[in-house]
Amino acid sequence: MAKLDLDWIAVFDAVYQTGSVSKAADRLGLAQAAASTMLNKLRVHFDDRLFTRTARGMQPTPHAERIRPHLREALSQLEAARGSHAAFDPARAQRSFRICMTDISEVVLLPGLLDHLRRVAPGVQLETEIVSTDSGRRLENGEVDLAVGFMPQLDAGFYQQTLFMQNFVCLVAQHHPRIGARLTKKRFETEAHAVISSSGTGHAIVDKTLARLGVQRHVVARLSSFLSVARIVAHTELIVTVPRVLGEVLATQEPVRLMELPFALPSYAVKQHWHERFHAEPGNAWLRRTVAQLFGGG
Repeated sequence: MAKLDLDWIAVFDAVYQTGSVSKAADRLGLAQAAASTMLNKLRVHFDDRLFTRTARGMQPTPHAERIRPHLREALSQLEAARGSHAAFDPARAQRSFRICMTDISEVVLLPGLLDHLRRVAPGVQLETEIVSTDSGRRLENGEVDLAVGFMPQLDAGFYQQTLFMQNFVCLVAQHHPRIGARLTKKRFETEAHAVISSSGTGHAIVDKTLARLGVQRHVVARLSSFLSVARIVAHTELIVTVPRVLGEVLATQEPVRLMELPFALPSYAVKQHWHERFHAEPGNAWLRRTVAQLFGGG
């Protein structure tokens, strides 16, 4: 038996309701010839006339009467599925989103996003988790809705959108005894450093560039996150290299200074990533638009 085209079912239902092929075509926005062709294909498919011409219009055959409830149910299910794809209404939504973020994004982006949601989507909740090697699989499975940060491991196989470009600066204590208004290459190599090795921070860019430039760095502390960086720098004589947007936030929290690096380091893109399975899902699309509107273009 040939496959049953869904458009044919719509023609069947419209002819049943209107008693006319021409009226059914008008209702569905089809040419009458197209509607007639679909009806003829239905007749072949079911091996039945389905409708016969009478003084009262096209009347269903007994077989058409028997199959109509089943075809109508199929149409109803399709209409329900189409309705479930309705636009996401943030003001009324009661939903929880999970976002995979770097710890930098949690410090820099999350406060603004939460404040925005409180005003425009009070029923929306956010859960966050730190980037891991499992992040790609969790995006694909729908366990995570969105990933935000520097995540080159997600560039292939995922949709992505650049939010802003970022570069690096150094943080030093406000009253560092040996560093004045400018950080020289000699001082950078002489002073002790702390480095952060958490995922998605761009630290690999720093390490590779310093090695290529032949710049030495005396590392005395390796940290797993940025949570304590500002306080450590403020109360020691250590230098730390951080993304500028993070440094600007940390400088408002502790007595630290932002210093330009004495050599050029590459900039990098902070992006949001999502899986193609959820590209058209209304809630996911709304969340991505919101993130882009709040943080994009910088």
